[in-house]
Amino acid sequence: MQEITSDDLSELLSSFKHSAVHLETRDAYGTVTELPYMAKWARGEPDDLAWLNEWCQELRDHVRAGRSVRRARVVSEPLSDYQRWSYSIADPMVDAGEDIRWVPRRLTSTICLPGNDFYLIDNQQVVFLHYAGSGLNTAFTTTTDPAVVQMCSAAFEKVWALTIKHREYQPV
Repeated sequence: MQEITSDDLSELLSSFKHSAVHLETRDAYGTVTELPYMAKWARGEPDDLAWLNEWCQELRDHVRAGRSVRRARVVSEPLSDYQRWSYSIADPMVDAGEDIRWVPRRLTSTICLPGNDFYLIDNQQVVFLHYAGSGLNTAFTTTTDPAVVQMCSAAFEKVWALTIKHREYQPV
């Protein structure tokens, strides 16, 4: 495993050739970017979601170039506040072409999942996302080890087979 920076991850997510998949398994995150917007949501304040514009444009560019972006969110029900907020802001990303889907954690009990969330880039490179207990990101590590790539690909596809499309999922 090799540690990479957030800039390295951003570069990978903007330059992949065919596909990027993202498996999320935590009920709460605390990214520096998201925390202020989640706090606004918690206070009931409106958010125009303009802070998502750059990512949404990147998604549209990927789709226009024939690349796919899929995200599976394994969630506990009832949803955590973080996941309720995350659900509330997903429409612009879905509209831009990211296929976001949800799966209740109880449905994944028989699936072996990697110990960390990950991105799988072009089915050739895995980037693991490491978090503190608070949900703050602490590191990114990457590998092209074929056994790890296969493990993550298989886990993602097993989860994906159970997912519910974003607009069909009814948050509990």
